[in-house]
This record gives sequence, structure tokens and C-alpha cells, in this order.
Amino acid sequence: MYLVYKPEGSDEPKRWRYQPKKLMSAEREMLERRTDRNFTQFTQDVVKGNSQCRRALLFMYLKREHPTIRYEDVDFAWDELTLEHSKGELIEMRKSVVDSVPAAQLDAVLAKLDQEIDEAYEDPDEEGKASLPIAG
Repeated sequence: MYLVYKPEGSDEPKRWRYQPKKLMSAEREMLERRTDRNFTQFTQDVVKGNSQCRRALLFMYLKREHPTIRYEDVDFAWDELTLEHSKGELIEMRKSVVDSVPAAQLDAVLAKLDQEIDEAYEDPDEEGKASLPIAG
């Protein structure tokens, strides 16, 4: 999964690979303090669209590149920050829907996933089997 930030006026979006299980302890602890959630709940709330969690996550990634940035300086319009599944994640999701989606809806769901797979960003460094971004 990717956190994608495209502020108004920018030509290209900034894309970070979001892998919660790969974050360092100092970053996880900062995210917990900023959002008043344990890390497992934080990862779930990021995916659900919690604005405070997404802001804290954006701050973490921006701080890696701009160490002097302050949390108070991180502000974004809702449509400037999105989460996107990687091509590998979408392919894994497609494999699993066959067993979980009612037959009457399966063709439509597969067609939608196929479209998303075609349009998804493909990271040349994405290795192995994709997993969903929930820390457990």
C-alpha cells in the first residue's frame, strides 16, 4: 500500500510505501502518541480513513525528508492525501474474492479489481507476496 500526497499545484504526487510492520519503534511510538491509539488500532484507522491518523503518518514520512518540519505545519485537503493498494496487493485480493464474494456479484467484483490492477502503481522494488497494511 502507498500513502500518496499530491498537494494542489504539484505536478507529480509524492508516494511512500506504507509497510507498518517495517516502521522503526521510534516512529511507531510517535504515531501512538500523536493519535492516542495503540499501533494496531492506528494501522486499522489509517485504512478506514481517520484524518488524525493519516496526518500523523504524512508527518512521519515528511519528517524523514525534512527533519525540521513541525507537526503543526502539516495540513492537507482531504483529496490531496490518499492510500492506494499496490498492484501486488490487488492481485492477492483478486485471488481471495473468488471464495468470499457471492456468485451473482463475482463478475462485477473481478472486473473492478482487474481495472484497478491495470491502473495500479507498480513498484519495481516490491518483493514477494503482498500483505495488507495492518499490524497485528
